[in-house]
Amino acid sequence: MLAEIITIGDEILIGQIIDSNSAWMAQQLNAAGIRVKQISSVSDDRDHIITALKEASQRADIILITGGLGPTKDDITKTTLAGYFGVGMKRDQETLDNVARIFAKYNRPLLEVNISQADVPENCEVLINKNGTAPGMWFQEDGKVYVSMPGVPFEMMYLMEELVIPKLKATFKLPKILHQTILTFGEGESFLAERIADIEDQLPPKIKLAYLPNLGQVRLRLSAYGDNEEQLKQQLKIQTQKITQRLGSVVAATEDIPLQKAILLLMAKNKQTLSLAESCTGGYLSHLFTSLPGASGVFLGAAVSYSYKMKERMLGVNADTLWETGAVSEQTVREMAEGALRNFSSDYAIAVTGIAGPDGGTEDKPVGTVWIAVARKDKMIANKYVFGSKRIQNIERTAITAMSDLLKLLREPK
Repeated sequence: MLAEIITIGDEILIGQIIDSNSAWMAQQLNAAGIRVKQISSVSDDRDHIITALKEASQRADIILITGGLGPTKDDITKTTLAGYFGVGMKRDQETLDNVARIFAKYNRPLLEVNISQADVPENCEVLINKNGTAPGMWFQEDGKVYVSMPGVPFEMMYLMEELVIPKLKATFKLPKILHQTILTFGEGESFLAERIADIEDQLPPKIKLAYLPNLGQVRLRLSAYGDNEEQLKQQLKIQTQKITQRLGSVVAATEDIPLQKAILLLMAKNKQTLSLAESCTGGYLSHLFTSLPGASGVFLGAAVSYSYKMKERMLGVNADTLWETGAVSEQTVREMAEGALRNFSSDYAIAVTGIAGPDGGTEDKPVGTVWIAVARKDKMIANKYVFGSKRIQNIERTAITAMSDLLKLLREPK
């Protein structure tokens, strides 16, 4: 069973907003056993929308549409759908009652433009939107299902979870789609592929392997398709074990989680604590850890020390070290890590210092030069890296590399 997602709105095409709806919808459809064939974004233009609908109907069994259902003149999805199906409009009383209830709740006058939210194409089944005034609309034509929903994320999510997904499950006999993610770090996509080439070649027909590379890490996603869920789970388990055993130390987790969560879970399990001393990352590492629930059980705090003076005051870096070797040096990063361990009384610490760019580089320390230290009370490892010339990428690479170095140290026996 194939689906296509169409998002409608000029605001998406000019980059004013990011289309997060499609990614979320694709996850829900996939979990229900529906594969997404294509995702498209179209403008608030009748001909453009109709062309997108016609093309989608040639590729997919289910077409999900979001956006263009507001009360203003630029919202043309309802009338365009009526034209596409060759029907007129009707006023739906249940939708009108819902609109009136919402306006009464907030003691606001009900204008004609709001009342018109209850006007829908004659051939649709209305899906009442309890979180807003624009209803969802379900169409079944020529063996295809079309569902139109508001573009407001929390309204769309309510309709998808409460009405659309259950109705799709009741309408179609859907297969099972299961995924297993293996998170790896410190090794490139091509090297990983070479190491597990024979395993990939021998995968069962119902299991596919995908490589999802990112800075300093690659997610391997095993996907299984079929009707027997237990059999699929067992096959995924067997193939996951083969790959993780082969890749060994570069495997960070066998869950679809970011590297920082894998670290937090491991440290929480071992009742270990972490502190940070950040310079060139400017608090980005701290953000990655503290954005996750449960971080407080591991993460004690950080010193974001950009200047020489702050490195001295906050971390106890020796002034002579700074003036003789510079802020971006092995000795400085080691003293930063020592200061974090000492001042925060943590079990482990990460320290980073470097030249993020785009300026500030020298002949012997070009932009992208970074020193990273990871430490515990009995051991410290400091490494120099030279990344690129892009500031944001340098910050992100530094953070990922620092976490990779920490994970390696966490796995070393004391």
